[in-house]
Amino acid sequence: MTTSTAAPPGKSLEEIADGRIQPLRRPGRWIATVVVLIVLAQFAHGFFTNQAFEWARFRYWFVRPVILEGLVLTLKVTALSAVFGFLGGVVLALGRLSRSPLLRAVSWTYIWLFRSIPLIVLLLLIYNFSALYHTLSLGVPFGPSFATFTETDLFSATTIAVVGLSLNEAAYAAEVVRAGILSVDQGQLEASHALGLPKLRQFRRIVLPQALRAIIPSYVNQLIGLLKGTSIIFYVSLLDLFGEVESLQSTYPSDIIPLLMVATFYYVLLTSILSIIQYYVERYYSRGALRTVPPTPIQRLRATLREFREKATER
Repeated sequence: MTTSTAAPPGKSLEEIADGRIQPLRRPGRWIATVVVLIVLAQFAHGFFTNQAFEWARFRYWFVRPVILEGLVLTLKVTALSAVFGFLGGVVLALGRLSRSPLLRAVSWTYIWLFRSIPLIVLLLLIYNFSALYHTLSLGVPFGPSFATFTETDLFSATTIAVVGLSLNEAAYAAEVVRAGILSVDQGQLEASHALGLPKLRQFRRIVLPQALRAIIPSYVNQLIGLLKGTSIIFYVSLLDLFGEVESLQSTYPSDIIPLLMVATFYYVLLTSILSIIQYYVERYYSRGALRTVPPTPIQRLRATLREFREKATER
């Protein structure tokens, strides 16, 4: 049984084979694109032409020393809290994965408790710690003390902010780290056991590199939340970026909008930098899991421009 393919009227089979396949037309996509472009254009026009934003005052406050000092303090508190919080999260995650019932119970209780307490409440509790314990002593447990301190001797405003943020961050980081460790294929652990590798070497050379692929995206989200969370340390008498903005608003009430826009711009800038770092770190750790590493945004842009030039040349 034979079949024959008939060519459309006016065209031969050879002409059809040599012709370019036309993509399916999608008018809905083009309509949605035009609508989104119109909305974005209206938003941008209103954003830059609305006199209420007072862009002249924005430029004035943008580089004022008082704002930059608050920005530096925000970066300092965020960096210290991120380091201590992540280290605490690693310890808590290992405790939850431990075979010791006591360590598992203590780690679970810590995570449950500090994820339940709002951050602002935790900071205020640490700020008023002297109301609970007037003095702290160093010595033999349940025995004599060798040195006695007051809260003011140990805790400055910066220390209170870092301790509070680190305690809160450790609870969330623990779950991120635990999920990353559990994502490692059990066959990898069985192979390391068969090779007789020590536990620490197994964790450092086999488990951790693979777990980082799952840990980094989630923990960078935590860092972004931590960065924005520093805005409430104003309530413990620490003038970070948002604290300086709040303080200046009371002195210059007519500049509320420009000051808020300055704080918004810096938070968006810092968050964008963290997102860029996250992208390249994820790309680095994906080398062992993907056949080809995904292109960077610059490489994608170059490929798009090259494709556009090729199409323009063909036409």
